[in-house]
Amino acid sequence: MKSIRILLAIAAYYDYEIWQMDVKTAFLNGHLQEEIYMDQPERFISKHEEKKVCKLQRSIYEVKQASRSWNIRFDEAVKSYGFSQNKDEPCMYKKNSGSGVVFLVLYVHDILMFGNDIGMLFSVKLWLSKTFSMKDLGNASYILGIKIYRDRSRKLIGLSQSLYVNKVLRRFQMEHSKKGFLPVRHGIHLSKSMSSKTPEVVIQMSKIPYASVIGSLMYTLLSTRPNISYDMSITRKYQSNQGSEHWITGKTVLKYLRRTKDMFLVYGGNA
Repeated sequence: MKSIRILLAIAAYYDYEIWQMDVKTAFLNGHLQEEIYMDQPERFISKHEEKKVCKLQRSIYEVKQASRSWNIRFDEAVKSYGFSQNKDEPCMYKKNSGSGVVFLVLYVHDILMFGNDIGMLFSVKLWLSKTFSMKDLGNASYILGIKIYRDRSRKLIGLSQSLYVNKVLRRFQMEHSKKGFLPVRHGIHLSKSMSSKTPEVVIQMSKIPYASVIGSLMYTLLSTRPNISYDMSITRKYQSNQGSEHWITGKTVLKYLRRTKDMFLVYGGNA
């Protein structure tokens, strides 16, 4: 996510194009390095060969190597086309041609392309479509649960997770809760002493989805809401043995997000 945010900031400042594509059945593109066999699929069993098995020639979904083999295949392909891989962000690639530049980011099967040369971008898009089965999504508008808004006249890009926040609120039955003005309660100082102590309370708190809430909130923090950094730094410490005060504090952050779910993280302009 960090690499995408950096590129979005660059795109806002330099007014780059931002295009999006989706790889259809991405995991079926991987070449297996191991010898793997499987039972014949139902309704496709060869007559008089019922006891035989199939040797996989390509990766398929549910095979543990599927993700890795797909990434290896994609990496080899884009490098052969002239892209270089970022050493710190393996999912990011860059291709230069004169003054033109194209950045490509792969996340599982989602592809974002950033660039200042429409001709180069079209060439990359055409090559991708010939190499893999692709779906052209046009200008990027939604990626990894994040809505992308753009005002090119003012060189602004806004990122919103309002839909994701609504989904999280529904998941934890907080969609009708009170709306919080602050992400943390005034005067509350969480500590280990507030953790569950008796076996009964431990069992009771084990039924609370504390870790799941923290995980959902962390994704929001890392994507668009750095303003809940402090709150997450104090609540995430107690995932292994939370108490009621820790849980109330986690819900306080959810209530705050319910009130502020329409806030944007803005790049470019005077932001």
